[in-house]
Amino acid sequence: MRPVRARLGSRPALGYLVDHPGGLVLVDTGIGADPEVDAHYRPIRRSLPDALADAGARAEDVSMVVNCHLHFDHCGGNPQLSGRPIVTQRIELAAARRAGCTLPDLIDAPRLRYEELDGEAEILPGVLVLPTPRHTAGHQSLVVRAHDGTVVVAGQSHDTAAAYSADALAWRAARNRHQPSLQVRAAWIERLQRFDPSRVVFAHDQAVWHP
Repeated sequence: MRPVRARLGSRPALGYLVDHPGGLVLVDTGIGADPEVDAHYRPIRRSLPDALADAGARAEDVSMVVNCHLHFDHCGGNPQLSGRPIVTQRIELAAARRAGCTLPDLIDAPRLRYEELDGEAEILPGVLVLPTPRHTAGHQSLVVRAHDGTVVVAGQSHDTAAAYSADALAWRAARNRHQPSLQVRAAWIERLQRFDPSRVVFAHDQAVWHP
């Protein structure tokens, strides 16, 4: 796993490359350009080609894109990768096409090719897309079976590694029948934790969760 870094205000906007024998998968593509976005967030951008070059790749090497969701700070580089399949949940794409959700030019730019999912799917051997709705109804995370353990690219399922840790601890306490019981905020936490991840990475936090 090789992180591709840019910055969004005081928070990072991170993308990740999955180097798989079946092709190079890019998870999230950066923040889209727009006068109102720039005025409000004042992002310090790095171009997608430069960010990919830092990870030893080129745009033409990317064979598939996975957006954790389609807000403008996660799909900004999608138009530069037209022709590749962009994996998204069907309900996320429908929501993104509604007024006020994101930047329309990023969603329906020429030659964008969506692969719409209705739930969990294995998009390459050992690479699974898993719905993790909360930030948006169609939010999804990526589970990668790597040689050194399972990696979860959680996107914005949680804003921070600490927030994920709180949910993971609550899940473990519930599994161990801790009394009084602790509420697990999302049912999909159990699904992620059942993969026994060795690390979990996020879209807006450079910290990494480890068990």
